[in-house]
Amino acid sequence: MAEILDLFDTPAYKLARTHDPVTSHEAAQSVDTSHMEQVVLEAIQDFGADGCISDQVLAKLSHHRYSTITARYKQLKEKGLVSVDHRKRKAISGRSQLIMWATEFYVEKKDD
Repeated sequence: MAEILDLFDTPAYKLARTHDPVTSHEAAQSVDTSHMEQVVLEAIQDFGADGCISDQVLAKLSHHRYSTITARYKQLKEKGLVSVDHRKRKAISGRSQLIMWATEFYVEKKDD
C-alpha cells in the first residue's frame, strides 16, 4: 500500500518554477497533490478504453478549479499512470485536445 501512495507524492518543488513569486512556492507547499492526483487519475480511469480529453475530466470534476485539475496531468504522465499519443478529439472550443487514457486501458494504435 505504501508503494501505491508514493506514486502520488509529487514533491512541491515540481509544482512551482524557480522564477515564480514566493506566493506560488507557498501555494505549492500547501497543495495536497497526493489527493488531487488520485482524484484526477480516478476520473480518467472512469472513461476506460474510450479515454477522455481534458474537457471531459473538467466536466466530471467541475467542483474543483481548472488549474487544480490540469496541473495534475503532467505528473500522472511522468509517473506512467496516464498515457497519451497522437490521437485527438474535438473540444468544446472547437479545437482538438489530446486523448488521455489511464495506462491500464491504453492500447497503442498503429498508423494505417
